[in-house]
Amino acid sequence: MSKKILLTGTAGFIGHNLAKKLLERGDEVIGLDNINSYYEVALKYGRLKDTGIKEEDIEYGKLIKSSIYPEYSFIKLNLEDREQMEKLFKQESFTDVCHLAAQAGVRYSLENPHEYIQSNIVGFMNILECCRQNDIKALSYASSSSVYGLNKEQPFSTKHDVSCPISLYAATKKSNELMAHTYSHLYNISTTGLRFFTVYGPWGRPDMAPFLFTRAILKNKPINVFNNGKMERDFTYIDDISEGVLRVIDNPASDKTPYKIYNIGNNTPIRLMDFIEILEQKIGKKAQKNLMDMQPGDVYSTYADTSELINDLGYKPKTPLKEGISKFIDWYREFYLK
Repeated sequence: MSKKILLTGTAGFIGHNLAKKLLERGDEVIGLDNINSYYEVALKYGRLKDTGIKEEDIEYGKLIKSSIYPEYSFIKLNLEDREQMEKLFKQESFTDVCHLAAQAGVRYSLENPHEYIQSNIVGFMNILECCRQNDIKALSYASSSSVYGLNKEQPFSTKHDVSCPISLYAATKKSNELMAHTYSHLYNISTTGLRFFTVYGPWGRPDMAPFLFTRAILKNKPINVFNNGKMERDFTYIDDISEGVLRVIDNPASDKTPYKIYNIGNNTPIRLMDFIEILEQKIGKKAQKNLMDMQPGDVYSTYADTSELINDLGYKPKTPLKEGISKFIDWYREFYLK
């Protein structure tokens, strides 16, 4: 049975990819994004164009039909706009909500903390309340591996303590998990949080290492390598992330308090210097490395324990880094260099 899904963040990296997968399997999707200027809006409009939404047609609060997918509509809206959010929920009668929109970025949260409270706390509150008021039974939402903060145990398990976040971004994501648990307990709304681990791939975010490094290497500019390269990340390919989200949408939490958290990661941390070497091989050019100290709010290593994802949903991300990087570089050259 097909669903009618509100998918927030569809001008974003994961939301764009997931929207296409939902539409291709026959679901009806209403996409929502505020298209903010945290990073280049041309890329956001490019993603929307890829799903049949033209930049010139976009107006705040106006629902636009896709020219490519008959079952896709898009609306530009701020999550914190309570009145418009309530109107949208009442008007559209969603069966499910997948909430991926958020103010992202660890380093940016050091400079613009208020943006994170408005989008990630007030905005998430509006999502929860709209779900409650409109009898939405299943909500899946983006959390982040950053919630593990100062946790020293690896691989990171959803059973580990996450009470010591080291950035405001991480704190807002942990707050979302707590808020969701409350609504699951009080109102029997099925909520599933997804702790994503370093997502990369075509249409990726330009504030993240794969994009930043690729752009700099191709332009013969130095790359900033934090903590002198002594870092590890559990890089996870975009299609693997979306497949994990699809499994969660189709299998909502169903315990007495219907609340669940999953890690979605590759379960294989890669040393930053090894990652750079793979980029260099694919691009065919050596990087100029600007070795730097550790940045405030960053963690040394991320490593996902995905056993619950495997046990509950029968799924494990599987795209090898070399394959994923190759696809990303091919897309980058197509989008930016042609």
